[in-house]
Amino acid sequence: MKDPAKVLLVDDEQDILDFLSYNLEKEGFKVYTASNGKDAVDIASKKRPDLIVLDVMMPGMDGIETCRAIRQIDSLNNTIIAFLTARNEDYSQIAGFDVGADDYITKPIKPRVLISRIKALLRRGAVSENTGNDELVLGGIRIEKDKHMVVKDGIEIVFAKKEFKLLSLLASKPGKVFHRDFIMQHIWGDEVVVGDRTIDVHIRKLREKLGDDYVKTIKGIGYKFEF
Repeated sequence: MKDPAKVLLVDDEQDILDFLSYNLEKEGFKVYTASNGKDAVDIASKKRPDLIVLDVMMPGMDGIETCRAIRQIDSLNNTIIAFLTARNEDYSQIAGFDVGADDYITKPIKPRVLISRIKALLRRGAVSENTGNDELVLGGIRIEKDKHMVVKDGIEIVFAKKEFKLLSLLASKPGKVFHRDFIMQHIWGDEVVVGDRTIDVHIRKLREKLGDDYVKTIKGIGYKFEF
């Protein structure tokens, strides 16, 4: 029998911890809680949760600092981190993704919706970890890197070299937001690129060929692949 997924909840409000813990445990998750950043880092390093739900606004060591500290622990490189916060300003989201967050959830949120988001993140994390380097199978799309081939619903789609590299990068970690600067460096490196719209043009090409449901824009930050 498969072990239950481990979730660490971090929030300085005990009522929120109790409420979310109750609902997640009902769904079969193994739940750990922390009320501050320091305890969160300690528990995460010992328990190695599959996913961390992390509040941004906490006294002392806030969520941004906590996420940064967790990402410095090698054994937690693949742990999914989702910020849960009432703040929805763009700069807060940018700061969260800058330190390695995988998702951003704005509260208040209904428990059923939160559980659905958590399950989706865990599924995407499993795909990212378990899929071989040479082939990605994501919903109805199969990407074969060694053959430079993309097949959607049984039909092969032809991509130019840079389009294929961009798709492979985004699809390598479904749900993860890739910053524009990272994409530019990873795909184009030190090449001379004409204009800042180069990424936008390639993203548009991906959507034209795959449809609009897969590549999502995170305003002011970058892009992610969903399926």
